[in-house]
Amino acid sequence: MNKNGPPPPYEPPPTAPPTYSQSVGGVPPASPYTPIQSFAGGPTIVTTVVPVGPHPTHMICPQCGTEIDTATKTEPGMIAYISGVIIALLGCWLGCCLIPCCIDECMDVHHSCPQCKAYLGRHRR
Repeated sequence: MNKNGPPPPYEPPPTAPPTYSQSVGGVPPASPYTPIQSFAGGPTIVTTVVPVGPHPTHMICPQCGTEIDTATKTEPGMIAYISGVIIALLGCWLGCCLIPCCIDECMDVHHSCPQCKAYLGRHRR
């Protein structure tokens, strides 16, 4: 028998399911949709975050809102530099260590908007 008196009354379950932060805790996952600020009361454009790859990517520029194929530029990445150092340590230091800087699979690809020249991301090898 309960010393404090009768048991508490039954509480009905909540009418709505718990929110993400109530059930899991913490910050909810980031949305893949990024709103672009509208100017002069115009419509708000919502774009998705598009992952960039080794080739030009078709997307809507988050800066200017234009539908584009990204402009790409390749630069030697970390793999090219590490490969060059390893080749130099193996004794091929008379120019052979620069070969990885000429191979596309060792290059990072930088993407930008051809319209507004905004930097859109990098694809690392």
